[in-house]
Amino acid sequence: METKKITVIGSTNMDMVVKTTHLPVPGETVLGGSFFMNPGGKGANQAVAVARLGGDATFVTKIGMDVFGKQSAQLFDEEGINTSCILSDHTSPSGVALIMVDQMGENSIAVASGANANLMPEDVERCLRKIGAIDIILLQLEIPLETVDFVTQYAAGKNIKVIVNPAPANLLSPELLKRIDIITPNSKEVEMLSGVEVKGMEDAKKAATVLYEKGVKNVIVTLGPVGALVLTEEGFTMVPAQKVNTVDTTAAGDVFNGALAVALAEEQEIIPAVEFACLAAALSVTKLGAQSSIPYRNELIAKKMSFI
Repeated sequence: METKKITVIGSTNMDMVVKTTHLPVPGETVLGGSFFMNPGGKGANQAVAVARLGGDATFVTKIGMDVFGKQSAQLFDEEGINTSCILSDHTSPSGVALIMVDQMGENSIAVASGANANLMPEDVERCLRKIGAIDIILLQLEIPLETVDFVTQYAAGKNIKVIVNPAPANLLSPELLKRIDIITPNSKEVEMLSGVEVKGMEDAKKAATVLYEKGVKNVIVTLGPVGALVLTEEGFTMVPAQKVNTVDTTAAGDVFNGALAVALAEEQEIIPAVEFACLAAALSVTKLGAQSSIPYRNELIAKKMSFI
């Protein structure tokens, strides 16, 4: 079976991570903990996840002419990602994320977008024409919304499946929502998109229904350690998460989305694809960091039986 081609369009950051006992409140300084740098960015994480899990990955992104950008480009190439559309920005530095992770694995993140904010529709259009054959496009919201809007229009005209991970949380126009095949918000993101406060499963269903009725063809609400709530034309399905010891939740959502794209590219139905994505995300939270936590396909195969 020929694997379908996946193009990830999104951000590249260098993550600077501090491990702390707890996340500081405003005005508080927390001493201690370890520090390390790790390649990240939601687009980059998802592209790496696609590649490591066996997908045919092309990445469209923009990086600065600095050491972080050069390191990222080299790493993408080493991962086996098609890097022909890694664009250089001569005016802005590469994106940077400042991340704090507490002893329970929860995180707090602030991002300086840098070159990511300059990935414009005309840049992406040139890349998409250069790439040629595309079966699935995976998007996030760490690049300009006008670029996301353009890509969904382009994909609709080419009959390309579009997966949108609406993170970080932002409002999307009704026209854009109608062009999305699969949207994958977490509980906070689905609150913003739907206007429904999510305090439990019934609220999550109401919020998902709002998006579905606005024209999104499939809605997947990721609920962390609970699992993922899936809404399709056949109704709701709850896919439970595997039980693991959580070390760091950074990039778990990105791993979920990359894995989902890979499974769909292998022509799995949506529920088995979500099960595969939940398994990959569960394995990722057992490790520290963003791209350093992204599992390989053989790791999933090795761990699958212990998770079931």
